[in-house]
Amino acid sequence: MDKPAALDELIQALRCLPGVGPKSAQRMAYHLLQRDTAGAGRLSQALSDALGRIRHCGRCNTFTESEVCSLCASQRRDASLLCVVESPGDLLMMEQSQSYAGLYFVLMGRLSPLDGIGPREIHLDRLVKRATDGAVREVILATNFTVEGEATAHYIGELLTGKGLAVSRIARGLPVGGELEHVDSGTLAQAVLERRPA
Repeated sequence: MDKPAALDELIQALRCLPGVGPKSAQRMAYHLLQRDTAGAGRLSQALSDALGRIRHCGRCNTFTESEVCSLCASQRRDASLLCVVESPGDLLMMEQSQSYAGLYFVLMGRLSPLDGIGPREIHLDRLVKRATDGAVREVILATNFTVEGEATAHYIGELLTGKGLAVSRIARGLPVGGELEHVDSGTLAQAVLERRPA
């Protein structure tokens, strides 16, 4: 028996989510239609509203409903510090740490030549314009410690150092509460290399 076309379209649409394969998408679709039609309606409305109202901040490139996000508009942030992150989720984690009071620039990705993602796709022209606006003294690179994240940090570091800006990179090392016997050798080696005076 063939599935109804609308059901098949729903299943295919759900597959766009990360980590969702054909079986998971099918389970989600059947769940929404069989057991939670109200939830399906809310999901549909929320997606429609988000697509219609959310845009990129004109200064930091994160998601917002305004021309400029609340962080960029705040007078309490240190405008001399600019932290570069890969995604809005990374920005949120930095904010939850309560260890940083400067401003941000969100790349919305990272350099990945194999996937066709170059400097233009991650808005490096906008980053350079933002970093050289005269207010920024230091750019902190907080990209992920993946091969692509490291390449992105290196590329941005070279680019901005050439413009006369101070550029730093967040440190790597052992997690708080971590035990040496449970840490991988790469993380431990990096922690030793990046040690500081006690």
